[in-house]
Amino acid sequence: MSDRVILHCDLNNFYASAECVSHPEWKDVPLAVCGDPTKRHGVVLAKNELAKKAGIRTGDVIWQAKQKAPGLMVVPPHFELYMKYSKQMFKLYNDYTDMVEPFGADECWLDVTGSQKIFGDGRQIADLIRERVKKDSGLTCSVGVSFNKVFAKLGSDLKKPDATTVINRANYKRLIWRLNADEMLMIGRRTYAHLQKLNIMTIGDLANADSAVLKSHFGINGLKMKAYANGEDTEPVREAIYSRDVKSIGHGMTAVRDIETIEDARDMIYYLSEKVGARMRKAGYRGTLVSVGMRDNALYYMSRQRVMPVPTYSSTEIAENALKVFSDNWNGDPMRTITVAVSKFVSDDLPQQLSFFDDGTRNGKLEKLDETLDKITHKYGNVVHRASLIGKDFIYDKTDAEDFLPFQR
Repeated sequence: MSDRVILHCDLNNFYASAECVSHPEWKDVPLAVCGDPTKRHGVVLAKNELAKKAGIRTGDVIWQAKQKAPGLMVVPPHFELYMKYSKQMFKLYNDYTDMVEPFGADECWLDVTGSQKIFGDGRQIADLIRERVKKDSGLTCSVGVSFNKVFAKLGSDLKKPDATTVINRANYKRLIWRLNADEMLMIGRRTYAHLQKLNIMTIGDLANADSAVLKSHFGINGLKMKAYANGEDTEPVREAIYSRDVKSIGHGMTAVRDIETIEDARDMIYYLSEKVGARMRKAGYRGTLVSVGMRDNALYYMSRQRVMPVPTYSSTEIAENALKVFSDNWNGDPMRTITVAVSKFVSDDLPQQLSFFDDGTRNGKLEKLDETLDKITHKYGNVVHRASLIGKDFIYDKTDAEDFLPFQR
């Protein structure tokens, strides 16, 4: 059986590039897209090539970035603009295959195995896509071509901007094994620090590490990491239609100050869950899977999830399950951002499978209470708040309906 041909397309410096395309006069100056410093979002979200050459990195605070490039132009994010380009590019990718899986607003995988008879081999398709992206939008993208998703993503990172990199079975050890292990998917800062203590520095080290040692330290994920390093990723690229059908409703917030106690985390999670529950009730969907995203003050991000006992759109039920996820996974580091999302929806008018241990009475009462509060809010505005949220200084705007979640897929 022949190998799959997987592309990973990554729009270069996406936010900053979109700003420069929309404002051609900015193309020849160092530019950074930054959040609002008054809302604790005053960090660099994206930078153009000139700013990158000046040493500016994503996550730099604004004053640090300006020290590196005194003439730096700082612009706020315009998410509607970015979504316009994102949708345009995903539509373009679908001209080459129906197997398109988004990975954020500016990245996606394409399985072009079945498209080669029409458009040529993987490299040729990648080059066609790069030229079309440039012609149709003014943006550029880097494309990795490989026989699996993990290596394809590594390929798009190897050479930027506007480049195609092919990683195949003949060259992957030479090209990839020399890279630090944290360049690979699923290896974050803390996991890499743990690997370093085991003297595992590179992807090659990981590929040749003792499986028993990896499993004892990381569980089943340790074996997955080793398999990925050896090119044994078999995860399929989802069809575009299935990617679009995956629905979730989420809300996140970057706190004015770090969240350092479980009590503060609880209040934040309840606040976010109220936003999520209200949207679900408005849409007429109950969900069964709650996810919690956590970003600490070193910008390390992780996401964990939990299946809820019964489908619900109760804000309290969502919050209680989200808090359980958070408390089970929080290591005590100060948190900068928390996100709560619910997915695996069932329609409001479909029969519900109740829990064997719960007749649904509590959930039903909580949902009725939320529905009543929704009516009050609709009629009188946001006049009812949880007592625990009153006077909290880390939630900057209790009437905010849409916080810093630009891309809710």
